[in-house]
Amino acid sequence: MQDVIGALSGFRGLRADLVVALKKLQPVTAHELGAQFGLTANALRRHLKVLEDDGLVRFAREVRGVGAPVYCYSLSAAGEALFPRSYLSVLTTTLDLVRRELGDAAVTGVLAADWARLVEEAGPVLRELPLSERVALVAELLTSKGYMADVVHDDVAGDGVTTTLRIHNCTMREIAERFPEACAVEAKYVEELLGVPLVRGRHRQDGCGRCEYAVPQDGVAAMATSDIMTLQQEQA
Repeated sequence: MQDVIGALSGFRGLRADLVVALKKLQPVTAHELGAQFGLTANALRRHLKVLEDDGLVRFAREVRGVGAPVYCYSLSAAGEALFPRSYLSVLTTTLDLVRRELGDAAVTGVLAADWARLVEEAGPVLRELPLSERVALVAELLTSKGYMADVVHDDVAGDGVTTTLRIHNCTMREIAERFPEACAVEAKYVEELLGVPLVRGRHRQDGCGRCEYAVPQDGVAAMATSDIMTLQQEQA
C-alpha cells in the first residue's frame, strides 16, 4: 500500500486513499465509498469532484438491479496512469535492443505504430469536420489515451483569437527521456490528425508543466484536411 501511495505524486491523506480505493473497487458509488471511509456520500462527493476536475476520476449512470440508475465512479485513463506499470521498463529494454540491432529509424517506426493506427481510424471522421471541431475532437481522442488534453481559445488584442492544444499528461514521459524520437513522433501525428502545421510552444522535456501546440488560424489552417493531405502527397 505504501508503495502505491508514494506513486501518487501530489496527493496526500484522504484523496490519495480515495484514488487507491477507486482502483480496487471501481465502479463504485459515493455511498459505498462513504461506508468504507466513515463519511457521508455528500462529503465524499466533494473530494471526488476535485479529482474529477483534475481529470483523474469519471462517473457514469449504472443500473443495478431494480430501481433508478445510480452514479458510479471510476478512474479515468489519467487516473489509472498514476499507478506503476512495469511495461515501461520492458518497452525501454525493447527499444534499446531495436536501436542496437536495427538503428534509430526502427525505433521511430516502433514509436509511430500506435499513432499511425489512430490516424487511420480517426482520419475519415476528422476530414469531414471544420478545423475548430477537429481540434476539439483531437483533444478528446488524446484524453482518451491518457494525455489529459484540452483546447484554449485566447482573444489577443490586434491578433484575433488564438487556439492552443494543451497536453497536461505525457503517457510516454519516461520513454521520451530516453528516446527523444517519441516527442517528434507525437508532433508529427498530431499534425496529421489536425491536417494543419503546428507550432510547439511549451514542451515538457524543456521543463514546462505541459506541452502546447499553437493551431494557426490563417488561410492554411482553414484548408480541409483532405486538401492538406493532397498537398503533402504532391510535394512528396
